[in-house]
Amino acid sequence: MKRIFAILSAVLLTTTLWAQSPEKMSYQAVVRDAIDNLVTNTDVSMQISILQSSTDGTAVYVETQTPSTNANGLVAIEIGNGTEVTGDFTIIDWAHDTYFIKTETDPSGGTDYTITGTSQLLSVPYALHAKTAETITGTITETDPVFGSSIASGITEADTA
Repeated sequence: MKRIFAILSAVLLTTTLWAQSPEKMSYQAVVRDAIDNLVTNTDVSMQISILQSSTDGTAVYVETQTPSTNANGLVAIEIGNGTEVTGDFTIIDWAHDTYFIKTETDPSGGTDYTITGTSQLLSVPYALHAKTAETITGTITETDPVFGSSIASGITEADTA
């Protein structure tokens, strides 16, 4: 009985995790110090804010992360996977408005964010392609054999009240 429960739990958990798209975004940056030298192989601190409407708009989400730079000064993080300060990344209504990403970095790993940048979040090619799902061209032919043999297949608009 315990074995069956464990198998069912594993199947349900796997199905649930597989069906969900990740609630995060990839972000990369090269970190340089005040005199434009690369900050390499160092733990840095970052605060990431998602701003609504403009570069100085309301922060709908803020998180902090402490990534390490590589030999080229590059940090790679997943926004939505850090320590949440305010807001909830999973409930941002991306269709509601324009959004901007503000990054603040402390190359020494503390909270004295001396490097700041803000830029608008723009569409990625696969998101632009997804807009084609908004319209259908041509005709749709029902090919479901179960529906075709059902009593319901003969119901017309006139049959409904």
